[in-house]
Amino acid sequence: MKTVRIGLVDDHQLFLKSLSSLIGTFDGFEVVVEALHGQSLQERMAQLKSLPDIVLVDVNMPVMDGFGTVNWLAQTHPAIKSIALSMKDDETSIMGMVRAGCCAYLLKDIHPSELEKALHEVAEKGYYNTDAPNPVFRRVIRLTQTGAMPTVTEKEKEFIKLACSDLTYKEIASRMKLSERTIDGYREALFHKLQVQSRVGLALEAIRRNLVSI
Repeated sequence: MKTVRIGLVDDHQLFLKSLSSLIGTFDGFEVVVEALHGQSLQERMAQLKSLPDIVLVDVNMPVMDGFGTVNWLAQTHPAIKSIALSMKDDETSIMGMVRAGCCAYLLKDIHPSELEKALHEVAEKGYYNTDAPNPVFRRVIRLTQTGAMPTVTEKEKEFIKLACSDLTYKEIASRMKLSERTIDGYREALFHKLQVQSRVGLALEAIRRNLVSI
């Protein structure tokens, strides 16, 4: 199998080196570039003969943060897949990185085996959704292939689009001129339809199914 080339961007050098060493133990993966921020990544990538296939990016960094770094990668190297790897688990950071172009959002306390699994799935399928347990994930893939996807109404699509922003659910209700209880109903119905368990999972599935664009 082709070796998957990995790039790492994080301003904490000890974590950067430890992560590089860890990924070096995964079969089929090789770290080809390390950088302390987005601008450093740009400079280092300009010197590479072979670009990375996947880049893991921290959110908070000096000079060029994670949002700017992922957006630059999406604009200039769309074939490279970006994964956010951060200590931040607030919705603003998560949704911002997903909207910038990340195909997965992982926390730094992730178990090494899950990190390896995430890298494999992003390399093979182009995304990784931590909300989707394997059996459910496989069922959704089968439904996608057969075209037997659950119907999403226009109102639900409008809700999804707003849910992919940094608006709170209360603000979404106001924007759609609906009660908060009705918005809760949309959320729960879509979680069930798309087989996800969080707002981030909803955004990732909606992007993957082209229900919204980023």
